[in-house]
Amino acid sequence: MTFLDSDLWAGRFLSEGWEDAPRTRAVVEPATGEQLGTVGLPGVEDVGRAAARAAGAQRAWAATAPQERAAVLRRAGELFREHAGEVGDWLVREAGSVRSKAEFEVDLAIGECFECAGLPTHPQGEVLASQGPRWSMSRRRPSGVVSVIAPFNFPLILGLRSVAPALALGNAVLLKPDPRTAVSGGVVLARIFEEAGLPAGVLHLLPGDGAVGEAVVEAPQVRVVSFTGSTPVGRAIGERAGRLLKRAHLELGGNNALVVLPGADVARAASAGAFGSYLHQGQICMTAGRHLVHESLLEEYTAALAAKAEALPVGNPAREDVALGPLIDRHQLERVHGLVTGSVAAGARVAAGGEIVGACYRPTVLTGMRTDMPAWREEIFGPVAPVLGFSTPEEAARLVDDSAYGLSVGILGDVGAAMTLADRIESGIVHINAQTVADEPQAPFGGVGASGTGSRLGGATANIEAFTETQWLTVRPDIAEYPF
Repeated sequence: MTFLDSDLWAGRFLSEGWEDAPRTRAVVEPATGEQLGTVGLPGVEDVGRAAARAAGAQRAWAATAPQERAAVLRRAGELFREHAGEVGDWLVREAGSVRSKAEFEVDLAIGECFECAGLPTHPQGEVLASQGPRWSMSRRRPSGVVSVIAPFNFPLILGLRSVAPALALGNAVLLKPDPRTAVSGGVVLARIFEEAGLPAGVLHLLPGDGAVGEAVVEAPQVRVVSFTGSTPVGRAIGERAGRLLKRAHLELGGNNALVVLPGADVARAASAGAFGSYLHQGQICMTAGRHLVHESLLEEYTAALAAKAEALPVGNPAREDVALGPLIDRHQLERVHGLVTGSVAAGARVAAGGEIVGACYRPTVLTGMRTDMPAWREEIFGPVAPVLGFSTPEEAARLVDDSAYGLSVGILGDVGAAMTLADRIESGIVHINAQTVADEPQAPFGGVGASGTGSRLGGATANIEAFTETQWLTVRPDIAEYPF
């Protein structure tokens, strides 16, 4: 029996234990359409029962010694390392990841668990000055039950980066992965933490549709919602959570700019641009979706980027050595192509790509762009690199900020000029002399504007703030005297 043997989870979801689900969904390989298995889809009533169980289990888990919670997180990291090959295979087949991306995601998961193992013993309060004869302190307490709603693109790490710190800090978790990646984004996490010694009832796996998503937000036991996904869905979740006076941490979309300054090394810049736009078929919130290139380098950079795009093979990453795999489904494939063809109809030109190949989309370079074209204005979530020139630093800053989004920006070239530009723009993340896609467990992550509610994930400070509540505690030597 393998670690992820489907005999355990097929047609089931995880609550107090693995339970038969009222409905099921086929697990489909996007590259071929082949069925890989069957996952169970709980109903709204199942979510309600899971939330009640989670609230009960959370109290005992929060009372567990910090060293014991830390040990569970360390063991989870070790298990990810032991089963990296099997987990990576699921990321390749179910999520359409190329092998290097799958390995990178598993490595991030290992680092996330080890980083979060330090949270239970991290300082979680401070001593305050007081006007009275007493000790005055603030301390961080577990929020209680946390709902985590994760997407399909990096299903493992984008769920784990909320699940791991929430568990480490003494919370229980309701995890709702995207049904399209319910194994690599759900079953994997459930099995890892089962084997790591997490008590039953602390982590619940609840794949499902929009109704299940609403239920994990509205369950009265839930205090915090952590959502990663599209801006429209995130906005709806934020509105629903706000009405219920629940905290919502929203990591949403991006239309990220890669700026190539005058004098930049064009060959290296084109390499960075290709990686930033084409990694995982461009299905990353941090993807370089807008290439802003100084007019002195525009023609040379565009040609170099197009040559990179033409040389990148696409296909089934489970069977071929390719740079790009399939998009997650036909709907997304057609949406990407529609943004390209719509921009071409408005006057853009295809310098490379622009074609559907089976379940894949050829890496694409668009030139002759205007800022009102759909491939420039919208988050594409596909392997498309629109290129536009600029003449002055002021124009570059204006173009970077001319977007509803504000997640990640890459600036390539002279460091002094890049630092000056970085100070002029609004973005949750800025990388100088690197492309837009990066993630490390110890670093804060998040965007502004339509990209979400800021850096609420990553690193001890952000994670403790995200998944705990502040309590004011005072202690006197005896009972205070009052005038009544």
